[in-house]
Amino acid sequence: MVLNESLGVYNHISVRRNASALGAEIEGVQISDALKDDQIFDEIIQAFQNHQVIFFRGQELTPEDHIAFGERFGELEEHPFISPLAGYPKIMRVVKEPEDDLNFGNLWHTDMSFREHPAMATILYARQTPALGGDTMFANQYMAYDALSGGMKSLLDGLSAVHSAAQQFGLSGRSADEQGGHESMDIRVTEDAHSEIVHPVVRTHPGTGRKALYVNSAFTERFDGMTPDESQPLLEFLYAHSVRPEFTCRFQWTDDAVVFWDNRCVQHYALNDYPGERRDMHRVMIIGDRPTR
Repeated sequence: MVLNESLGVYNHISVRRNASALGAEIEGVQISDALKDDQIFDEIIQAFQNHQVIFFRGQELTPEDHIAFGERFGELEEHPFISPLAGYPKIMRVVKEPEDDLNFGNLWHTDMSFREHPAMATILYARQTPALGGDTMFANQYMAYDALSGGMKSLLDGLSAVHSAAQQFGLSGRSADEQGGHESMDIRVTEDAHSEIVHPVVRTHPGTGRKALYVNSAFTERFDGMTPDESQPLLEFLYAHSVRPEFTCRFQWTDDAVVFWDNRCVQHYALNDYPGERRDMHRVMIIGDRPTR
């Protein structure tokens, strides 16, 4: 039996905390083995729930293994605006070639919040990483909510927000202007991205019962029932508050590393600090429940 410095007791894996806010590195296991051993798999779930984002290094995953691991948690998402890996519609290839100016995901966000049933979790597998740079930041949205004043919590608990993919994938959004920056990814800019969905500003995690902030600068457009101008001051405060340094951790990628994070209580940011180098990742996303208060 291994009693770790982290939360919980684990008999089959070693769990080492990455930072005080969130995150833990899982050692002594191959994900492909967890597909065959329910005890290992159950301990991975425990670590995931305790730490919100978990890291694995030195993994040997085939596309089939990657898909099978994701499907242990639920149905997998197909991204509506980005072409998948050839032959694998459930795997999205996230790539930046040396000649590209931009990387994908280079702002704080939570995956797929513009969907009626946003991604529950994301599993990202590094096929090739730059020699330096290309880290990913993560921010704990439980802590972001808990750190708010009682008055602010009372206000936010009654609010909902409108989410849309328009700014990232819409005809007049960010990606429409920046398409020349990441030619290596087949991103579809379309009117379809302008559809809207309403989610609570504070969501209750179905697994832990804890409350987490659920707005992000990539996909949140405004508060429901308010104009963008009326919404912007408070949203800007929440965007900045939700990613305060003390709520974050940082992961330095290596080839064949896997990161598995919980979009229901975590935001992330892919740093674009590796000009002239290549970064190639495979991503699957697990469809989640519709957020509730």
